[in-house]
Amino acid sequence: GGSAMAAAREVEIDPEGTFKYILVRLQRPGGGEQRDIVRGTKAAEFHNHIFEKINPEMEELGYECKCLGGGKIEHNSKDKKIRVFGLSTGYGKADHSVTVEILKKEYTDYEITWSDDKK
Repeated sequence: GGSAMAAAREVEIDPEGTFKYILVRLQRPGGGEQRDIVRGTKAAEFHNHIFEKINPEMEELGYECKCLGGGKIEHNSKDKKIRVFGLSTGYGKADHSVTVEILKKEYTDYEITWSDDKK
């Protein structure tokens, strides 16, 4: 029911700094509901570290995971700004415009922008 959906929060990113992120599609086996989530953390040296951490968590909730790409997030909580940019060498570039729409739901009072800049 709704509890598994709620457990898979749409956005989990570090509260401050610049770090790698990935955009992940969660899907119910058999083509049921699907949703995209954003995960980013300074703790991850590589994009696949993030995926390897959340994949088993999401499988436990009954989702199949697919990484749609990655990039970087610059999170400035003091100025309430988030910038999405860059790409993942392994997964390719996420659609940053999709990422921004997801982030806007969580950070409603932020200025959130994206670009294809590398840094």
